[in-house]
Amino acid sequence: MILSDQDIKKYIAEGKIQVYPAPDFEAQLGPCSLDLHLGSSFKVFRQSQYPYIDLKRKINLEEVMEEIQVAEDGGPFILQPKDFVLAITKESFTLPNDLMGRLDGRSSLGRLGMVVHSTAARFDPGWSGKAVMELGNLGIMPVVLYSGMRVCALTFETLSSPCETPYGTKSTHKYASQESPQASKINKEFEGK
Repeated sequence: MILSDQDIKKYIAEGKIQVYPAPDFEAQLGPCSLDLHLGSSFKVFRQSQYPYIDLKRKINLEEVMEEIQVAEDGGPFILQPKDFVLAITKESFTLPNDLMGRLDGRSSLGRLGMVVHSTAARFDPGWSGKAVMELGNLGIMPVVLYSGMRVCALTFETLSSPCETPYGTKSTHKYASQESPQASKINKEFEGK
């Protein structure tokens, strides 16, 4: 079951869902979602000596990306047509063991050709950290984004029972407690094979 606006407020007030900084419900709360803001950190692919990304190759994918910081609360970032970047939310959040989150882009940005989250929109029970978004510009014109703008909506769904293994409790949980955009760690799945 998806939480309603009144349940989202209740869960946050009770500390069951933790959001920092505390949300402004008047501006961020929808009927069944909580809007999150764009952070000030972006990761972009840079020119590389590698002609392609080979998931079995032992390379540090962080080395083929570069982090760009813009000013907090209003710094601009230009997303060019056909560009793909990783971005982070301003807010960090923590989910309990019986609740999952789902991130969706805002329709107003989608109508400009912008994809806010191309895949992996689920945040497992036990998640704690900032959400990393996979931004893409499918349009033909550059789009200027500003840190601090509302960029996505988070919905919350209850589980049939609390999970036995919350996210972040196993070494295979690669992105636990992230505070900045991290490159893909999928090549770690091929280690020792």
